[in-house]
Amino acid sequence: MPRKAHLLLVDDDPNTLASLARAFRLAGHEATVCDNAPRALELLRTETFDLILSDVVMPGKSGIELLEDLKNAGLKTPIVLISGQANVEMAVKATKLGALDFLEKPLSTEKLLVTVENALRLSRLEDENRALRQRLGRYELVGSGPAMKKLLAQIDRVAASETRVCILGETGTGKELVARAIHEKSPRSENAFVTLNCAAVPAELIESELFGHEKGAFTGAAAKHLGKFEQAEGGTLFLDEIGDMPVSMQAKLLRVLEEGEVERVGGDKPIRVNVRVLVATHRNLEDLVKQNAFRRDLFHRIYVFPLVLPPLRERPEDFAELVAHFGRQVAAQNAWKEKLFAADAVAELRRYAWPGNVRELRNVVERLVLLSAEDSITAAEVRLVLPAEEASAGSGSLSDGDAARSGTLAERSEAFEKEVLLREIKQHNFHMTRVARALGLERSHLYKKCQQLGIDLQSLRKPD
Repeated sequence: MPRKAHLLLVDDDPNTLASLARAFRLAGHEATVCDNAPRALELLRTETFDLILSDVVMPGKSGIELLEDLKNAGLKTPIVLISGQANVEMAVKATKLGALDFLEKPLSTEKLLVTVENALRLSRLEDENRALRQRLGRYELVGSGPAMKKLLAQIDRVAASETRVCILGETGTGKELVARAIHEKSPRSENAFVTLNCAAVPAELIESELFGHEKGAFTGAAAKHLGKFEQAEGGTLFLDEIGDMPVSMQAKLLRVLEEGEVERVGGDKPIRVNVRVLVATHRNLEDLVKQNAFRRDLFHRIYVFPLVLPPLRERPEDFAELVAHFGRQVAAQNAWKEKLFAADAVAELRRYAWPGNVRELRNVVERLVLLSAEDSITAAEVRLVLPAEEASAGSGSLSDGDAARSGTLAERSEAFEKEVLLREIKQHNFHMTRVARALGLERSHLYKKCQQLGIDLQSLRKPD
């Protein structure tokens, strides 16, 4: 059935208002009438409407000015403008300001009703899309521990500015999610968010991908192609793995950041662009600069506000929240029944080192939800799907207690102490204060004991 809508009709001609209101009410819609733009703005601040139909030429404030006021006030109600004195310039301006449509008088009731139905259909699709995104949480940053609270506060602080942000973190920590969060909280959020993974594009194609190309610029260029900068006009361009960009391209990117202009491959004139550039990398850019693998001048351009993402092993407080979130997400995306994770299952997941970070955790949760035949997932099921962690004497890993069962008494005692320490360190996810408390040791004594037993905490923390 067609959706019933609440419409706001704005026109200084009472006959037009009466005629439109009658037509819409006969079609099953509710119509509120108003004869001037300032009054319409007052109504919009206190009532909810599905659509506005407004005349353009009115005494005092025009329909175009009403549209500008709506935009400035942050009101998202869609608007269709109507005019008996329409011209191309007026229509173009209305469209640029966000008008859904522009109709000329005299109005056809049939066409007007079709326009309203189309507007309602579009609004419904947008609502459904928004609800779906909220339900699936595809781009949601999850976690309430200290590390995530700090990160979210930094995102809020930098999003409102035009400051260049360099997002740093291991693979799988969610660098693109952070970039999207910055974009969505920024004044550019209504415009495009465009991404390019610099490590995934061949060196010979990256210039065309970034700046575009003209038809015939090279073999295979059968048509003009808009590059990522032009696609992101007015919005945000996210350059992932910037540390893998070829040095020859770094100079061209630097020029764009300095001049605000791009030139398509095969083109002969610069094109102005208004784009916020966010970058990310899992590599140490300062080391790359020292190795002459990354331009120092570009480094200083992009490394204005570094955001460091914590690896998953440093976020033990977020495990239960992340596991529940991914479980809901996977179930919703596949129309599966939602499954609960038992407390011992979450504890078992927490013990693993997670070299692939949040991305790896999400994959493991999906595997568990798919394979489990019960409503609740257990620790035994978790152990079946987790990768086996290889033992390494150099990193102080366990070796099934073999060393504790051979050698002299002193050697066996030392091996047993080492085994116990390693187990507690992993169980508490390297939170040394908790390890010390569990073993009844002073924190300083714990570090000395690790040193005596040859436990290299730094190596142990490194992902496989």
